Amino acid sequence: MNFSDLGLSPKVLEAVTAAGYTTPTAIQAEAIPHALQRKDVLGLAQTGSGKTAAFVLPMLSMLEKGRARARMPRTLILEPTRELAAQVQESFESLGKNHKLTVALLIGGVSFEPQAAKIDRGADVVIATPGRLLDHFERGRLMMNSIEMLVIDEADRMLDMGFMPDIEKICKLLPFTRQTLFFSATMPPEIQRVTSQFLHNPIRVETTARGSTVDTITQMLVKAPHEAAAKRDALRNLLRTQDNVKNAIIFSNRKTTVALLEKSLRKHGFNAGALHGDMDQSARLKMLTAFRANEVTFLIASDVAARGLDIPEVSHVFNFDVPIHAEDYVHRIGRTGRAGREGAAFTMVTKEEGKYLKAIENLINKELPYFDNGAVEETEDSVKPARREARGRGRTKTEPKVVAIAKVEEVAKSVVVETAEKPAREPRVHTPRPPRHTHFENDAPNDNGFHDGNMPSFLIKR
Repeated sequence: MNFSDLGLSPKVLEAVTAAGYTTPTAIQAEAIPHALQRKDVLGLAQTGSGKTAAFVLPMLSMLEKGRARARMPRTLILEPTRELAAQVQESFESLGKNHKLTVALLIGGVSFEPQAAKIDRGADVVIATPGRLLDHFERGRLMMNSIEMLVIDEADRMLDMGFMPDIEKICKLLPFTRQTLFFSATMPPEIQRVTSQFLHNPIRVETTARGSTVDTITQMLVKAPHEAAAKRDALRNLLRTQDNVKNAIIFSNRKTTVALLEKSLRKHGFNAGALHGDMDQSARLKMLTAFRANEVTFLIASDVAARGLDIPEVSHVFNFDVPIHAEDYVHRIGRTGRAGREGAAFTMVTKEEGKYLKAIENLINKELPYFDNGAVEETEDSVKPARREARGRGRTKTEPKVVAIAKVEEVAKSVVVETAEKPAREPRVHTPRPPRHTHFENDAPNDNGFHDGNMPSFLIKR
């Protein structure tokens, strides 16, 4: 099947050909014809399957007729993160170059006024994160009663980030007769409830099973020590064993670990950069641009980069931490092996992370092999003595228990000797305090109003 068989307009087909696309993916081939017929679509597909083009292309064809009015956009696309929203905007700039459409990007981390000014002039397409969209609406800078098509992308990610109440609020503000395209990688019960409430007789398009991974990705496990410094040593050793790394993403569960890894890799000569949610928007976009341009080889990231980011030629993915949620593993390794290319994914596993690994293997229905050359055991040299002393530990895991017991007995004997040689303390002599003045019936105050012996010195006449 070719794109010309899907019913797209000549302008869109010309842009698709110029972009180098020849054959539609499974989700595109099934979703686009239904979208062009103005039907609601519920699309389920794994990451990297081409979901963005599945709603951008039919939207471009439908927007060729008509114009947007001030503060009244015609279509709305909701994305969970700023990076995904910016990426969809890039897709419109590439595939919509033959259309004179105004696209407004409403995301946090940047100035509010330029976005409002663009809406005031009339926007055909609004691409937004839920929070910033509601900010514009509540300030009266945006009206949503002219929306013809609503796209909710990465819905399961929206659920994870707590955006579902905002999504429900936005859907209630839109016209009842709108068309809705709903895309998600998984379908938890909360997502099913939302789709049954806001989609009207949707066409369900499901191209892959839940939790499936791409066959072109080589997946390996690496045994890693639990101690943080030793685990960073193990990561560096693993990176040095991979000679064919073009560029790679290193995922961590925590933002603080992302910063530590960036500092560690730079210190040891690796070309590394960081990407996490605490960075401002300009810094995040700058880092992504540098990574796409191969100016940064190793991008250390939190799960903000795990879903939807289209960086086609990522050769490797390294999981410094095993994902807590098994579905995140599928999304992480989906950053490599895209568009039929080969990729490699390595996951570092400590003994404490075994339960998370088991959940991942149950999800993907596959037992992952271990990469022997990357195994690094925790040794005496890999643990810094200063860090051990700061924690008050007397020995490492490799130190024999007998030696530790001998040390304890030696310290106990020295304490006994020191106590025996110390002279006995002199008994304290109790000196009673003088009794306080007691008033009796015959103890009348003197002429100054004070009792005898209590006259202040400055009142005594001399």
